[in-house]
Amino acid sequence: MDVLLTTRLGSIRTLGLFFLTVLGAVEAMGDAGNTSVSVSRPRTVNIGALFTMDSVIGRAAKPALQAAIDDVNSDSSILKGVKLNLILHDTNCSGFLGTVEALQLMENDVVAAIGPQSSGIAHVISHVVNELHVPLLSFAATDPALSSLQYTYFLRTTQNDFFQMYAIADMVDYFGWKEVIAIYVDDDNGRNGISVLGDALAKKRAKISYKAPFTPGATRSDINDLLVGVNLMESRVYVLHVNPDSGLTIFSVAKVLGMMSSSYVWIATDWLPSLIDSMEPVDTDTMNLIQGVIALRHHTPDSAGKRNFMARWNTLKYKARLEPSGFNSYALYAYDSVWLAAHALEVFLNEGGVVSFSNDPRLHDTNGSTLHFASLRVFDGGAQLLQTLNRMNFTGLSGQIQFDPDRNLVHPAYDVLNIVGTGVRTIGFWSNDSHLSVVAPEILHTKPPNTSSSNQKLNDVVWPGEITKIPKGWVFPNNGKPLRIAVPNRVSYKEFMGKDKSPPGVKGYCIDVFEAAVNLLSYPVPRSYILFGDGKRNPEYNDLVYQVAQNNYDAAVGDVTITTNRTRIVDFTQPYMESGLVVVVPVKEEKSSPWAFLQPFTWQMWCVTGAFFLFVGVVIWILEHRLNHEFRGPPRQQLMTIFWFSFSTMFFSHRENTVSTLGRMVLIIWLFVVLIINSSYTASLTSILTVQQLSSGIQGIDSLISGSEPIGVQDGSFAWNYLVNELNIAESRLVKLKSQEEYATAFRLGPKGGGVAAIVDELPYIELFLADTNCGYRIVGQEFTKSGWGFAFQRDSPLAVDLSTAILRLSENGDLQKIHDKWLSHGDCSITSQVDANRLSLKSFWGLFLICGIACAIALIIFFCKIFGQYRRFSPDVEETEVEEIEPGRSRRTIGSASFKGLIDFVDRKEAEIKEILKRKTSDSKRNASPSTDGQPHSPP
Repeated sequence: MDVLLTTRLGSIRTLGLFFLTVLGAVEAMGDAGNTSVSVSRPRTVNIGALFTMDSVIGRAAKPALQAAIDDVNSDSSILKGVKLNLILHDTNCSGFLGTVEALQLMENDVVAAIGPQSSGIAHVISHVVNELHVPLLSFAATDPALSSLQYTYFLRTTQNDFFQMYAIADMVDYFGWKEVIAIYVDDDNGRNGISVLGDALAKKRAKISYKAPFTPGATRSDINDLLVGVNLMESRVYVLHVNPDSGLTIFSVAKVLGMMSSSYVWIATDWLPSLIDSMEPVDTDTMNLIQGVIALRHHTPDSAGKRNFMARWNTLKYKARLEPSGFNSYALYAYDSVWLAAHALEVFLNEGGVVSFSNDPRLHDTNGSTLHFASLRVFDGGAQLLQTLNRMNFTGLSGQIQFDPDRNLVHPAYDVLNIVGTGVRTIGFWSNDSHLSVVAPEILHTKPPNTSSSNQKLNDVVWPGEITKIPKGWVFPNNGKPLRIAVPNRVSYKEFMGKDKSPPGVKGYCIDVFEAAVNLLSYPVPRSYILFGDGKRNPEYNDLVYQVAQNNYDAAVGDVTITTNRTRIVDFTQPYMESGLVVVVPVKEEKSSPWAFLQPFTWQMWCVTGAFFLFVGVVIWILEHRLNHEFRGPPRQQLMTIFWFSFSTMFFSHRENTVSTLGRMVLIIWLFVVLIINSSYTASLTSILTVQQLSSGIQGIDSLISGSEPIGVQDGSFAWNYLVNELNIAESRLVKLKSQEEYATAFRLGPKGGGVAAIVDELPYIELFLADTNCGYRIVGQEFTKSGWGFAFQRDSPLAVDLSTAILRLSENGDLQKIHDKWLSHGDCSITSQVDANRLSLKSFWGLFLICGIACAIALIIFFCKIFGQYRRFSPDVEETEVEEIEPGRSRRTIGSASFKGLIDFVDRKEAEIKEILKRKTSDSKRNASPSTDGQPHSPP
């Protein structure tokens, strides 16, 4: 027994020595490798938190973080046997101190860090956590630039400002504004957020007209100077992207400057609702400063967990020993960040992850520095934990916690608020699925996305000044700078615009139209006219438009043609004058000829017409000869009747009546043909005798292009580029003309004398030119461009839209025509092309002749069929008589001749006589065929 006991004690002693040896070896290895290894499921895991505790966001986040740690540690369903230890560090609203605090936090071997709330600190710390492989879960850093691939270990657990800026852009577009002024803190969060806003507005054809940054911690005096400068600009839509500490100061200064009254629009980002929600109780003085402001708040769906958490809020604040502070959305995101880390750690540990840290050799080589970077160690399982965090999907207090491929929370959404009275009104929502809507985003998530403009909707807004009408969003600034309007200093056609000695220094049709349109606007437009050009030649209008696009002028008023290239750089109003390029040529009076009456028809037309007159006369004679005594008589008389009847129908003066049906049918058709021929002849002859003739063979732009004659173009007009670039006309053919006198001189010299064969110019100029030259020239062809004149403004200028509406009103009430008549009504010259005086050819009438010929042929066929039928019934008696009378020695030819003569005689007989003979013959035949009383036939008498 003792031996056995001794033996067992020896074995135990041996095993103990073995384990001590192994443990020593492990410790020696740990010392040699500077590595600390914990068991696979540690009892305690450190989680860091980094934010400014004495701030609107910090006072809401601290109790939420502590509550989340307590809830996780008390929940037996997660991290069994593992306790989360929260290590808090205060950044004290300082970028430098925040960075130092972050480095100190990393010395505590944390597996994840929650925070920071400052995007500036997040940019710096992201480089640290990238090296140490510690995931950084930020519940308040909303800078869009933090989503870049550069920050691998940064994971945002709140909404990205990228979506908030697109929500603001959608609101700007919804209310119809085109320009905003951005007021922001000049830090990483402010600059990057406003940069995204500019991109979002550009997609809506809007823009940031001015960026007004100020330094963090700016004094009230600095903010006052900033807002004074902003108030001198025309835009009245302000986007305020600041922090709660400086935001109220801006509203306070704006109130003093009168910038919280009607016509102003203020849009605040999520900082303002966070501040309002945190106030306990509500400060009425603060609410009076922000009346009518629109703000965005992170949308968190209503849920039982959210309501329970808010019910615990007062108790949580007491535990955190904070000053009175209200609840805001950042408390929910902070709470969910802890639970996100807990869920990810649970999966990480279940998948075999080990919480271990290693020293980085690079941190030991500090080049003699006294900074203790060696205390910073790398989390070995950081990459695995980061992958686990990216694939998490659960429902927290703030909604669904899940990340898209860009590591943003899915289903970003905001409440659109309107501050009225002592509270806020929810006027709608914004979600990434359907943008602006009055339906809660969680409902829209279940439906197909619909971002159409017709689907965008918000409830009514009470704007600053307690007005409900949507503000225009801009006014003319009160900085003493009127609108700079460039006016072409023309040397010709000064009826449209020209220099004037009396104010405003210019006059003309275009100026009167612009002034009348401006007077219809509901707001004053201070303006000054600046002549563009040296007055020696017409200015280049492309250069004028370019100067407006380059902001050297605010607008261009004059005879500026709206062309495709110009619309790419400026905005035009509604056209106030129709325009288009036309071709003008000189005309000459055609001397009358004694044989002019023959010119309307070609010789072929004359021949065919005369032949048809004779042909129809013969047809009518044939059809009427047997029935109508007016068409009978001696051969000479009948021949004269044919000629007389044929040509008398030309004047509808024929006195012979037609009695046959066929004759009347042919005559009706023929008289219709004669009517058409007479009308055409009269019109053509009138044109030949009265209309001026062109002095050249140019009939329009096509013949001008195909020719080689020189072409006149107004100096400064876009016609030069159009003819060269679009119609490929050689520049050597184009001649620049500066005035109407040069137009007339060039025409008088002609193409062979150094002048031009034609001029290409815009229709309004040509109308004046024709009137001033007593209509000595004519437009040939049609307008080959369709355009108009408009007033040019810088891109996206709201004045272009308002003046377009005013021009339409001028057109509707007749004022536009009155201005036109005042300046441009000098005569009435035809602006249509020359009447075509070419001869009328047969091809224009062959259809009529064909119809008439067919009608005559049909009538003759019917007539001769009827004649041959009668002749067959009449011919036996004639043949029998003729056979008895011929002598035995006569040949058959004589017999045939006698038969043809009998046919002609038959045709020449009257219809009544033929009918009487046939009737008598029929009666005799019936009498000879009837039987006698004794059954014998009667003998012939």
